[in-house]
Amino acid sequence: MAEPFTPSPLFQRVERARRRKPHVRDTHITLAHGSGGRAMHDLVEGLFLEYLKSPLQEQLEDQAVFEIVRQDYEGYSDSPLRLAFTTDSYVVDPIFFPGGDIGRLAVCGTVNDLAMGGARPLYLSAGFILEEGFPVEDLRRVLTSMRDAADEAGVHVVTGDTKVVQRGGADKIFINTSGVGVVGSGVLISSTRAEVGDKIILSGTAGDHGTTIMIARGELELETEIESDTAPLNSLVREMLEAAGRAGGASDIHCLRDPTRGGVATTLNEIALGSEVCIEILEDRVPVREEVKGACEILGLDPLYVANEGKLLAVVSPGVADAVVARMRENPYGRDACVIGEVRAEPQGIVAMRTGFGGTRIVDMLVGEQLPRIC
Repeated sequence: MAEPFTPSPLFQRVERARRRKPHVRDTHITLAHGSGGRAMHDLVEGLFLEYLKSPLQEQLEDQAVFEIVRQDYEGYSDSPLRLAFTTDSYVVDPIFFPGGDIGRLAVCGTVNDLAMGGARPLYLSAGFILEEGFPVEDLRRVLTSMRDAADEAGVHVVTGDTKVVQRGGADKIFINTSGVGVVGSGVLISSTRAEVGDKIILSGTAGDHGTTIMIARGELELETEIESDTAPLNSLVREMLEAAGRAGGASDIHCLRDPTRGGVATTLNEIALGSEVCIEILEDRVPVREEVKGACEILGLDPLYVANEGKLLAVVSPGVADAVVARMRENPYGRDACVIGEVRAEPQGIVAMRTGFGGTRIVDMLVGEQLPRIC
């Protein structure tokens, strides 16, 4: 890695601005509020947390990890059980796309949110909002994908709900999935645990899912074989924890996040802000498919902000980084894993990228709406 850079007045101003308390100034909800970027963060932190605040929710992870002591419920003492719980809703358009569909996306997304907390996913719920006139054959296809994805991830859908709304009251089908899993001992993963010197690992190419959705919507007249990367990552996380455990300890994996809405850039900003560190990445180390680069160039987008649904970012101690990457590359969902950067001390809360020309630029959180209904 290159020598750390000296914060300029611009960096310092950006850092101060980003630390201001979020405030919702909009009078109506816009698509930008669902983008995964700054508008959504302001909505969650500046409004939802004002009314639905709790110690667990304030951590702003993709899942809540908590302990259950059996004495509280069964009248006798026992060692606490650490659980993870998460919920998410899926409104992707189109509902069928190369590499997946809304059903596979719903199962994999919830499995991955649990896995990013170091949990072993166990059980899911599934709620469906169906529009009047939705073809039963399409519903059958979605359910088949959900079943197959659950089998691959080793989880069970154990409860659910169905609602039907009049034609025009929804767009074909919306799905909500919630999940619960068990967190093993010695596992302590949080976006607040990044430490100076840690290595930043990306499990594969960036921007595949978002690019696939753009092409599937007909926004680009391109002939390409690119597919969504939608996949369950719990087996990959389990193997990473095992590798870290042998090289040092499972707790040496400090942060795990799946860079969905807002992409790699926004997720890294969340970690930098949560841990009050600077994250520096190298432009030439971030893997991006040529098809993705081409599509983003046509639309004027940066692949770092394009959504993924089968990739993860890991922040790990330098002593276990090589072992973790080597093990990841043995998994089909981590074949292209690589170290893309490092955690620095200053300037706090900033993600910076060393460009191929030798300069440094700020990689800020996604601002505005890039691509709605991506998941």
